[in-house]
Amino acid sequence: MFNAKTLRKTVLEMAYAGSTVHIGCAFSIIELLAVLYRKHLRYPGNDPLAANRDYLVLSKGHGVMAQYACLRELGWLKDDAFSGYFSDGSELKGLSDSLVNGLEVTSGSLGHGFSVGVGLAMGAKLRGTDQKTYALVGDGEINEGPIWEGALFAAHHDLENFMVIVDENGFQAMGSTDEVLKLGSVQSKFESFGFVAMTIDGHDETAIDDAITNLTESKSKSPKALIAKTIKGKGVPFMEHDNIWHYTRLNAETYAMALRAITEGIK
Repeated sequence: MFNAKTLRKTVLEMAYAGSTVHIGCAFSIIELLAVLYRKHLRYPGNDPLAANRDYLVLSKGHGVMAQYACLRELGWLKDDAFSGYFSDGSELKGLSDSLVNGLEVTSGSLGHGFSVGVGLAMGAKLRGTDQKTYALVGDGEINEGPIWEGALFAAHHDLENFMVIVDENGFQAMGSTDEVLKLGSVQSKFESFGFVAMTIDGHDETAIDDAITNLTESKSKSPKALIAKTIKGKGVPFMEHDNIWHYTRLNAETYAMALRAITEGIK
């Protein structure tokens, strides 16, 4: 379950069936989501609405196809939802939608989901539960002011149960992050806002697992930040590092080529 190649294959099938975009930014977070769902997120009774569940907030809501693929593995979404993706009447949208069980927020207005995640963590702290909140954001997204307002709030209130995971793939919608608005050291920025932070290879599942475990088990009362260095379009050579796949749709030829690249080696 949560095999990265299988998840990417599901994303490709959805994108082709619905003639939709945002493939590259879904591929860059596959391993992050796979490890979270496999090892760290708690859903008692495999219930996406369990009152004492952990929260995963996909603030970069345009990467939602990767999360849909995980929900399929959990049995929360059926196969026909994927073959009919983006068709008339489909329950699955191109951005995260809280009407879908398993998606905590309606996101796509960048920066918004992070603040909602901080609020969920604050609520859990006030209730005295041991629930954890993970907010997955894009590196371009952290240009937004609400990210840093939320970060100040999280640090001020010692939200040790909150972890932001930054998908640092080096691109945003209209170009590279260096071209649009230079970020410098993302780890240093979060540390300066009072977070315990570390940087890892966002496609190394062992490194991801170890980092989440270490941050979670930290004695610090501060919120946590995991900066994941990733590749936009990871898994399909002609998509990797090419920002055109933020808004390009698959045709029959590119779908076959991408599927061939992904499916080789699936067990």
